[in-house]
Amino acid sequence: MRISQLFILSPRGDKIIAKDYRVDVMRSTDEVFFRKYKFWDGPGGGTDAPPFFTVDGIHYAFMKKNNLLLVLTTRSNASPSLLAELLVRLTKLLKDYLGVLNEDNLRKNFVLVYELLDEIIDYGYLQSTNTEKLVPYIFNEPVKADQPKKAATTSSSIGVIGKLTGKATTKQAADAQKSVISRTGEKDGRKNEVFVDVLERLNAVFNANGTLVNQEINGAIIMKSFLVGTPSLRLGLNEDLVVGRDSGSYGGVILDSVNFHECINHSEFDSERTLCFNPPDGEFVVMNYRMTGTDHVMPFRISPVIETPTPYQVELILRVRADFPASVHASSVLVKFAVPRLTTSVKCELGAGATNQTYEYKQGDKCIVWLMKKFGGGSEQVCKAKLSFSQPVGPAIRREIGPISMNFEIPMFVVSGLGIRFLRIEERSKSYNPQRWVRNITQANSYICRMN
Repeated sequence: MRISQLFILSPRGDKIIAKDYRVDVMRSTDEVFFRKYKFWDGPGGGTDAPPFFTVDGIHYAFMKKNNLLLVLTTRSNASPSLLAELLVRLTKLLKDYLGVLNEDNLRKNFVLVYELLDEIIDYGYLQSTNTEKLVPYIFNEPVKADQPKKAATTSSSIGVIGKLTGKATTKQAADAQKSVISRTGEKDGRKNEVFVDVLERLNAVFNANGTLVNQEINGAIIMKSFLVGTPSLRLGLNEDLVVGRDSGSYGGVILDSVNFHECINHSEFDSERTLCFNPPDGEFVVMNYRMTGTDHVMPFRISPVIETPTPYQVELILRVRADFPASVHASSVLVKFAVPRLTTSVKCELGAGATNQTYEYKQGDKCIVWLMKKFGGGSEQVCKAKLSFSQPVGPAIRREIGPISMNFEIPMFVVSGLGIRFLRIEERSKSYNPQRWVRNITQANSYICRMN
């Protein structure tokens, strides 16, 4: 595989970073790509550009991360999965060195970024994307970008593991968004600590009655280490954890499949559900896991009701209930549903006592977007949408309503029940006592309620 170019674009199409490795394609590929990305007219019938496409013999591969567009170009017949993996590893590498991957950080650290790009790819050939192996060859220090005052005061609940048993504390989420450069030094004010995220992304499909039809949980245990040296870690999971639904065993948490990072020694996993490893520098995935079936309670239940008060009107009453503990809450909950093409006007009414909620009717896309900044566990929210039409409502118009999709994030909650029992650092010295922080996060990947 030979990479011709690598460039990073802003949401406006501005070229922030550009690297031409082989000088075998035209310099205006970023303009060609952005035009195709914004106004896709190729095969597939969709309005969004696919992650891989070809224009005039040049192959493009891209991914969107934090509103940035990371793009690779090549003339060779490269494997799409290999290009996608390279883009994913590149985002993790930049995040390790910059702390936060955003436009401001890229512009302030462009010298460091170009130094990284020179090391990971040589004349179009991939060399290494390992954070730890690249540290000796990187000499520029990252420049910290100015953080907005609002972001600096927000915090995320993170449980601490160590001498505190059964006690939780909070820590600034920004602590985990630091660079791994000079991690053994004290001049940047960093502490000797390790962060662990248990992240689950949900795919769920409901029917018009609100019954769960299908579900899939894709989870990962993600670690970011700021530990001095390379100590040995022992990470313990649920004792009632079972891998494989056909194993004939029964447990509280049943995973369909798992896979581990190459540094993991899982010889004790089958007997004690314990993983042993020496964490590499930077962020890495300790374990990926997958769960299917319909035996888990999804965090939100969607209940739509359609009424026809007049021949020219339809009322969609949408109830959304949170089926997770009241001690946690979801943030940035977005509900979106399509309305018929013949809709002439839309009026929405939110439930009594609704706070921090807004709705918007996007006439060009023919959809309604309902946004709730905070959704408490055990509560229910209601939105009544009144749709007016220029002709009598028939079965064809009713079929165009929906589907309903949701997007959300729930801190300190996981659907599967997977948990971390302990995170021990095998270090004999009593003075070596780093802090260990664990956070649970649930996100919606594809959360849809069908109306027909």
